[in-house]
Amino acid sequence: MVKKILIISSDNTGHGHKSITESLNEKLKLDPNIEVKVIDGFSLGGPFLMRIGKSYGPITRMSENLWKMVFNFSAKNPELINKFIENLIKNTFLKVLTEEKPDLILSVHPNFNGSILNILEKLPIKIPFFVLIADLVNISPLWADKRVDYTICPTMEARDKCIEYGIPVERLKMLGFPVRSRFFRDSTNKKVSYSGGEPLKCLIMSGGEGVGNMLNIAEVLLDHFDCHVKIVAGRNKKLKSMLKESLSSKYGDKVEIFGFTENIQDLMFDSDIAFTRGSPNVMFEAISSNTPIIITGALPGQEEDNPYFAESLNLGVICEGTSEIKLMISELLANEAEKLKNIIDCQKNYIKPEVADEIIQFLLEEENRSERKLQLA
Repeated sequence: MVKKILIISSDNTGHGHKSITESLNEKLKLDPNIEVKVIDGFSLGGPFLMRIGKSYGPITRMSENLWKMVFNFSAKNPELINKFIENLIKNTFLKVLTEEKPDLILSVHPNFNGSILNILEKLPIKIPFFVLIADLVNISPLWADKRVDYTICPTMEARDKCIEYGIPVERLKMLGFPVRSRFFRDSTNKKVSYSGGEPLKCLIMSGGEGVGNMLNIAEVLLDHFDCHVKIVAGRNKKLKSMLKESLSSKYGDKVEIFGFTENIQDLMFDSDIAFTRGSPNVMFEAISSNTPIIITGALPGQEEDNPYFAESLNLGVICEGTSEIKLMISELLANEAEKLKNIIDCQKNYIKPEVADEIIQFLLEEENRSERKLQLA
């Protein structure tokens, strides 16, 4: 019997929700007995809600303080946010349910958990509902709803926060952070530790929206080290243009500048060090690719403590400002790159390539258990 799974995600609020969905979908599609429908939750609310979703990129690029206000407001008023979105998405969501008839629903975006559960509860409609948290440490109350069948947590920090919000321990499952399979190295791109004697290969990126002080980071590296620098500006076309104008004429072929790229894993595989902000998916993709990370900042709100999470596990190091880069790189490369190699070893021990498979297995087992309960009732 074919199982139908409905995934509520987002295409425009960064790239993290989309990449998590892709990591699950690439596994789900291997099973002919599973049908998957992915919906951008913001599309359920029509043009108005879509505009709100698409505002994430411009806000996070131009005003982190404004984003912090938005995050804090939603965290303090989850019931208000849930009711607001419920009213916007109700009719379209019910139409999707009628057309798709899903056996289970999985949400990977906090803005649609309470609103969808409100709709299901009022009718009432019995469909197993699961949440997969896409953040690591700073978990918004919008992620935590006691009515969810199970909340899947990527870290113990996320699990503890959900308990603090009142989610019963027995409704929480700690399985890890799913990463798309192409970010894991194989025999063709196995990690070779940097050993000196050749240019240091550096990658500078900042998530899909391209925020951060990329220009100054690149200048410090190119002015003080024998290195080759690749920069990914993401969807930020103005940043890409500015970087080309500022760097290409001065440093020539020592620097390459990219826009948004689907093959970011190849750039990671070819790099000795990656500079990135504390975006969960970018961090975990770099860790999965076994590329040491230097974390140069984080969005206020949901990313705030991610750099400290990574550093505490020796998966990367934190750089508080460009003035620290020269000393930091020198320390990482000292004693035949001893610290760099230690980070690589910690990444290898920490990362779990099978997380996506385990999440899917758990979802299907719980759905089957729910189905058996209904049959016995």
